[in-house]
Amino acid sequence: MNRLAQGLERKIKDKTARVGVIGLGYVGLPLVKAFLRAGFRVTGFDIDQRKIEFLNKGRSYIRHISTAELKRFLSRRTFTATGDFRRLRNMEAIIICVPTPLDHHRNPDLSYVLNTTRAIGRHLVKGQLVVLESTTYPGTTEEEMLPILEESGLRAGRDFFLAFSPEREDPGNRQFHMDTIPKVVGGLTRDCLRAAKALYDQVVVRTVPVSSTRVAESSKLLENIFRAVNIALVNELKMIFDRMGIDIWEVIKASSTKPFGFMPFYPGPGLGGHCIPIDPFYLTWKAREVDYSTRLIELAGEINTHMPYYVVQKTVEALNRAGKSIVGSRVLVLGIAYKKDIDDQRESPSLKIISILQKAGAKVDYNDPFVPRSAGHREYPGLALKSVPLTAGRLKKSDAVIITADHSTYDFPWIVRQAPLVVDTRQAVKKRSRNVVKA
Repeated sequence: MNRLAQGLERKIKDKTARVGVIGLGYVGLPLVKAFLRAGFRVTGFDIDQRKIEFLNKGRSYIRHISTAELKRFLSRRTFTATGDFRRLRNMEAIIICVPTPLDHHRNPDLSYVLNTTRAIGRHLVKGQLVVLESTTYPGTTEEEMLPILEESGLRAGRDFFLAFSPEREDPGNRQFHMDTIPKVVGGLTRDCLRAAKALYDQVVVRTVPVSSTRVAESSKLLENIFRAVNIALVNELKMIFDRMGIDIWEVIKASSTKPFGFMPFYPGPGLGGHCIPIDPFYLTWKAREVDYSTRLIELAGEINTHMPYYVVQKTVEALNRAGKSIVGSRVLVLGIAYKKDIDDQRESPSLKIISILQKAGAKVDYNDPFVPRSAGHREYPGLALKSVPLTAGRLKKSDAVIITADHSTYDFPWIVRQAPLVVDTRQAVKKRSRNVVKA
């Protein structure tokens, strides 16, 4: 282990290393909280001035991290948020938590990662550790980031240290939190791995070192592709069983009694969040370099992408049976977040459902107790809505009510009693009712 690596590891273990977190969203902010709780001084970097102002006032903008909770850490004067990336040179460890979306052709958009890497490169100093947490394709750390950082004249593994450690955040999960989830870590060299492992050893229950950054990058893709493929399978079974008059939820419940060889996955209106709808296509894109067609992954993506259309189709059919056309129908969507009890709208299937309904001529409103406003989405730039009050009168006047997020705050039996037609995509309504359609 070289002298710089030894010095960095010593600073990490005695908590004198200063930690910089770039990207203060659903991944970065929990990371900030974890390092502050462990006793580190932390600087948060972001280009969003609103986030910087909120955090410097001790206020949260993410529902599952409360302002009261943040203030317990931010009031210790061990944290500051800034948009001044020149301050990166004062950090011993720099962790990147920026978005990795897809472009309109489903190709990886690494612009956030690469722009951030360039900013780090301009201020890189000897002895620093740089870790990427953003999900990406195998080779990104070594092929894309490394050359940019070494333009500084410093060499990875000798003058600075480079690693990849995939985030495993699950917003709204009350059982597992960042510090209780094992952390996979891959380094460019042995010293890089040792430094990164030492850093995460301070804040998580267990680190899982692997042989390379490529293995660490691949492990994250496997986790999310596994989920995407199995969700696609159960979504396809839902559509098949629906034609046969079989309840997919009852089938899953029955199959789940097997104590081995089966893991339950559940159907829905489509995939949401920043991971499962996006990450599989990072591997699909990279696989082209080795002349391989990822047929299963792409088929799963095709099925999951179709689900919002299926929900709209079921809604149209139900309206037709009631003698109504989708054109001019009043539709109320319940839940615009991508899953239960969170405020995260990223890639939410509700957005697609609303967009399809509007194009078909429906008059669409939404209610979500956690998302008062919905606007500024990359895929739906023209979509700007406000959550409407959920009242008996509004439910009765709606031609169809679509349940897309089964928030705990919703009283579903009451909703069913008020609404003439309910389209349930989440098995939120447990009892059979004439006015409830499963989709």
